Amino acid sequence: MSPVQHTLLAANEASEHRPLIITLFALFVLATLGITIWAGRQTKDAADFYAGGRQFSAFQNGLAVSGDYMSAASFLGIAGAIALFGYDGFLYSIGFLVAWLVALLLVAEPLRNSGRYTMGDVLAYRMRQRPVRTAAGTSTIVVSIFYLLAQMAGAGILVSLLLGITSDAGKILIVALVGILMIVYVSIGGMKGTTWVQMVKAVLLIGGTILITFLVLLKFNFNISDLLGQAAENSGKGAAFLEPGLQYGATGTSKLDFISLGIALVLGTAGLPHILIRFYTVPDAKAARKSVNWAIGIIGGFYLMTIALGFGAAALISQDEIIASNPSGNTAAPLLALHLGGVDSTWGAILLATISAVAFATILAVVAGLTLASSSSFAHDIYANVIRKGKASGAEEVRAARWATLFIGIVSIGLGALARDLNVAGLVALAFAVAASANLPTILYSLFWKRFTTQGALWSIYGGLIVAVGLVLFSPVVSGDPKAMFPEADFAWFPLKNPGIISIPFGFLMGWLGTILSKEEPDAKKYAELEVRSLTGTGAH
Repeated sequence: MSPVQHTLLAANEASEHRPLIITLFALFVLATLGITIWAGRQTKDAADFYAGGRQFSAFQNGLAVSGDYMSAASFLGIAGAIALFGYDGFLYSIGFLVAWLVALLLVAEPLRNSGRYTMGDVLAYRMRQRPVRTAAGTSTIVVSIFYLLAQMAGAGILVSLLLGITSDAGKILIVALVGILMIVYVSIGGMKGTTWVQMVKAVLLIGGTILITFLVLLKFNFNISDLLGQAAENSGKGAAFLEPGLQYGATGTSKLDFISLGIALVLGTAGLPHILIRFYTVPDAKAARKSVNWAIGIIGGFYLMTIALGFGAAALISQDEIIASNPSGNTAAPLLALHLGGVDSTWGAILLATISAVAFATILAVVAGLTLASSSSFAHDIYANVIRKGKASGAEEVRAARWATLFIGIVSIGLGALARDLNVAGLVALAFAVAASANLPTILYSLFWKRFTTQGALWSIYGGLIVAVGLVLFSPVVSGDPKAMFPEADFAWFPLKNPGIISIPFGFLMGWLGTILSKEEPDAKKYAELEVRSLTGTGAH
């Protein structure tokens, strides 16, 4: 049977059990909408909307952080990358996990102590409020939209496979429906609703991944060596599948691309706005630190299991079938579920429907977190503190956040439709690169460098942002490649798919240069206050 016939058979199995698939999807959506409406009734003021009233325990927040972080890129993109490229695909898992050490050691506790609702609170503490908050808000929105692209693309791919939708119009409609759902989640539920949805989703995702991992290992009598050997043989690439270099070792450019990807993944987490705002939902810094510990444990376990997801798909499904289903391998995990249960069996269809519903839950929860981060930053940083100069009431801020949610949702739907055929793990790596270029240098300088000035902050944010986004626009991700957003066009003069190796050092350099060339005298008293507050929690909200 040819790969295309295999894929058509998978689609037919899905279509025969479509009522079951639609029921599972509908149950999840209705359950999460119920949670959102319940949480919306508990949301009384801006603190509830932005930070969930700071009432979540360390474990609850750790679970929610995991739910926020383990996105469609983790579940669909990494499994696909491993299934197609073996060892090189697994490097995504390593990068995403190691990144948490940077977040834990450098950012989590000081940020929780120093801010109130957003990253802009920390940066504006000892700088000129209006320009720094404008820059922080702009950066947050841009990073969030890059990340949203990946989730939207994942949603279109996943639901298309299940419902047998092959037309571009159908895929775009799915992206639009996901966008509408995320607007509803954030507008009604705020941080409380989003957090509960993320906790439920984290439990479902870990449960689904444990089930698939168990079934894969059972197939190989719990012998990982046999699993890896079969994956290497079935991939058609032999031992090279289990060694570095299949994706990133062919040329000097691809090796540079790997280094760039690694830097972006490891440094990006500590600058992701939707992760940073999660630290404000706990009562104090100690709980913030503990929640990161919980998150590392949960996320670490998940990324270890991606070995079974990716190599299991490579061992049990032909490369041609995976590529025929989706050129970037994004459907490898759902196809693996189908093969484990039996391609022509009811159990296979049930497993496919369950895993796909879990993946869809993952997408909905993450897009809600991202939209909340960007709409909160617009309302709190730009609207309340720049446009209204600090005179907006809490109710007015929340209203502005809801309007911002609508606007960001519409933009994300449009861009997500364009990115529907790209590998979602690669798209998320771009968001990490932009976050590490624009946000991380400014956060670290602000917290730990006494001389840092407003000009340094602005140069760092805008410099890192412009270079990172500019290089992405002229990279093979956008044009000049069969898998690009615009495959027919070619204006890709920058050869790397990830700009991190250039844009991240540039962000740090611009922050240093802007400060050195600034005539502004840093406020030593304000820095001393920030230092005491960030390290001890004294005076924290």
